[in-house]
Amino acid sequence: MNGDTDSLPRPLTGSARMIYLATFLFFAWGFATVLIDTLIPKLKSLFALSYTEVMLTQFCFFLGYFVFSLPAAQIVARLGYIRAIVLGLGVMAAGCLLFSPAAALGLYPGFLFALFVMAAGITMLQVAANPFIAVLGPEHSASSRLTLAQAFNSLGTTIGPLVGAWLILGTGTAALAPGLSPAALAAIRKAQAYNLQLPFLGIAATLAVVALIFWIRRNAVHRPAEELNAEQTTRLRLREHPRLLLGAVSIFVYVGAEVSIGSLMVNYLMQPTVLGISAMNAGRLISLYWGGAMIGRFIGSAVLRRLPPGTVLAACAVGAAILAAASSSTSGTIAAVTIIAVGLCNSIMFPTIFTIALEGLGVNTPKGSGILCMAIVGGAIIPVITGSAADAFGLSLALLVPAVCYLWIATYGILAWRGLRAVPQSGGR
Repeated sequence: MNGDTDSLPRPLTGSARMIYLATFLFFAWGFATVLIDTLIPKLKSLFALSYTEVMLTQFCFFLGYFVFSLPAAQIVARLGYIRAIVLGLGVMAAGCLLFSPAAALGLYPGFLFALFVMAAGITMLQVAANPFIAVLGPEHSASSRLTLAQAFNSLGTTIGPLVGAWLILGTGTAALAPGLSPAALAAIRKAQAYNLQLPFLGIAATLAVVALIFWIRRNAVHRPAEELNAEQTTRLRLREHPRLLLGAVSIFVYVGAEVSIGSLMVNYLMQPTVLGISAMNAGRLISLYWGGAMIGRFIGSAVLRRLPPGTVLAACAVGAAILAAASSSTSGTIAAVTIIAVGLCNSIMFPTIFTIALEGLGVNTPKGSGILCMAIVGGAIIPVITGSAADAFGLSLALLVPAVCYLWIATYGILAWRGLRAVPQSGGR
């Protein structure tokens, strides 16, 4: 470990302004991540893709969490929080810049590679920023700071679709005319792909400025020197921690269900049997889906102080499953409202599953967090399955895939409420 002493686990002291900077990171990656939802219908029409093929965007993006989570944890341990954040911002900005050559070439794999690189940077930010903001102040107010940061993440996912609808979907999603020569087709794709790079270039410029600010203030916080504890050498056996093991499965299916619905929503709402609206208007409605998650997070924070987390998790998951199934079996406004309302039920699931899964891990908590972070790869797998179902059976029936995912989460909540073991019966680790 080098001279950046902010990588140790004791509370940091220093400038309170770092809290605001760290909170902005949550907004930034939420904003960038949700732009993919408006990117999907544009790429689908531009490259004449099936739903399975276009869901490779989510596959490449969320695969990054599985590939980079553990390496990111090692980098954070070596560089410290702030330098790792600067590195993560740089990698994320590089991924955004790669949209420019992808657009210039008019190649779908170029966009997939750009998303994969961007995901590597976001993974680094997630691994570094969550513990960093937790230690930027007194221990008793750590959850308050994390809740505020998560609310700003939801704010980013609410605003992102509005910007994406304007900049990405504003030119429409009509399929290219058949019978075009390869040269004409390539020229049209390059011209339309040009609009896709603009929001990501803006994000890259913003990230570069934020990275510079973090670098300038890299010595603004300090931590007293201390020895690392047994946390580094303690082994974590998943079979001895059923809450963690089943919690990882729950994170996997939750992220997959949430991303599947958000990714297909524009095309779903555009269907004549649902709302029959334009791509731009459908893209704007995605903000209601993510905005519901933001509102539900504030409501849930109050409810969770009064009710067991397992009970609240099960209730929200059952509600999400019912809403998804109801949308699948109806049409018109009812189908639209019920699928958008799933966002409200999604709100408390991710942090609540995390809290339940990490209970009783003690010094193994950081390692448990890394395992749960790797499980976010569900956002790569489940959407591809949902896309395949949409190709085979239609968009409406494809919503039953996330509905089944929510039923598993409800089962996990019930098991946690009934006392699913958090630690081995012997009490050892």
